[in-house]
Amino acid sequence: RDAEYDVTLKYIASTLRSQDGRLTIGTGAKGPRIIDFAPILKLNDIKLNSLLKELIKMCEDKLGSMVEIEFAVTLDDKRGIPARFGFLQVRPMVVSREEVEVSPSELAGEKVLLASKNVLGNGVLEDIRDIVYVKSEDFEPSETFYMVPELERINRNLTDAGRPYVLIGYGRWGTTDPVAGIPVNFGQISGAKVIVEATLPELNFGLSQGSHFFHNVTSFQILYFSVYHWDQYQIDWQWLNEQKPVTDGKYIRHVELDSPLMIKVDGRSGRGVIYHG
Repeated sequence: RDAEYDVTLKYIASTLRSQDGRLTIGTGAKGPRIIDFAPILKLNDIKLNSLLKELIKMCEDKLGSMVEIEFAVTLDDKRGIPARFGFLQVRPMVVSREEVEVSPSELAGEKVLLASKNVLGNGVLEDIRDIVYVKSEDFEPSETFYMVPELERINRNLTDAGRPYVLIGYGRWGTTDPVAGIPVNFGQISGAKVIVEATLPELNFGLSQGSHFFHNVTSFQILYFSVYHWDQYQIDWQWLNEQKPVTDGKYIRHVELDSPLMIKVDGRSGRGVIYHG
């Protein structure tokens, strides 16, 4: 209700009409407001679409590849201008064009370490032997801050040895709220080629699904799995805990496998699976 007095709302909201349940663009009708940016994206009240297309084309022509850009828009109707546009950064976008297909039937079986229908990325990895994971038996959400030094040491050892690894943990990687996950920065887990976020009944926050490290995930083609404890597809913790550890710390365990994992992610369907040998 307070936002009704903000003149910028008219550019970003649609209205759910109570009489028929239809969604109408703008704030002219009565009903709950939904922030979907339709007045900009569909009605072109602010010429943002054409500006972004032109800007992206200029950047791609200059860099010679697909790009991703970051920008900010300040709606400032009170000063007589609809908006001020801020161009923040641009970087080349590394896109895997490999055609990978993962069918639902591939997500289950005795060789499946973990699987998910919520995966970011695309591609196949067949050379990873190392898994670094947060120990479920010792996990306490209040102690996630203390897990970071252990992770950093293991990450440094593996990156120095040139060995990419699978990283598995609970909650959101990179969160600023320690009770919602593990508050690492990307440099502290930079050797991970596959990152997995899992929930627990007592730690059931919405997963970040890569949003905290999105630029790094896309630039370095990292595969990002989200695994929910209530989903039909789970992590095979029993098999994982049976592997002989290289490092077994208070919070973090590192195992090195005799044979590499088979990791497949279908970017079109969002399905992904990791098989152990």
